[in-house]
Amino acid sequence: MGEPMRKALLAAVLLSCAALSAQAITTDVPAAGLPTASHYASALLPEQAGVVSWRTLSQVESEHVGIRMVPRFSSEILELDQKDVKLQGFIVALGVGDKQSRFLISAVPIDCQFCLPAGPEALVEVVASAPVRYRADPVVVSGKFTVLKDEAGGLLYRLTGAQVADAAKPAPAATGKKP
Repeated sequence: MGEPMRKALLAAVLLSCAALSAQAITTDVPAAGLPTASHYASALLPEQAGVVSWRTLSQVESEHVGIRMVPRFSSEILELDQKDVKLQGFIVALGVGDKQSRFLISAVPIDCQFCLPAGPEALVEVVASAPVRYRADPVVVSGKFTVLKDEAGGLLYRLTGAQVADAAKPAPAATGKKP
């Protein structure tokens, strides 16, 4: 195959890929906007008594302070600071291995181990008191909750001295079972 033919074939392949990519982009966004991670989480993990909800943790806004953006937390979140709490969510491993001492809990399950599934309001850094076995099913973890008011890494919340308290109870719709 000559050089002009190769260039024409490459151009055809690139044009074909571009056309497929354009078809994959959708503009069908609902008028109310896309659901937030906390809204989506409520469909997967129903709120439980004694477990802090993702709806509560989403009550944070960003504000300009000088040239920086800083979080402004609701009074409900600030009341949780330095308290023992329970959270439910999905483990996002930060290291290699089936047991993790430091990981994230997310409001929604991960699709890709290299991608964060949600924004900072739907993630909590967890420092476990003993290594926790990774699992894909949701869990309930307990520990001391800290509101991170000025974290350079972009996280808003941390749970220390954490332990897996129980398996979370996913919504029937999330498991495919009827209530």
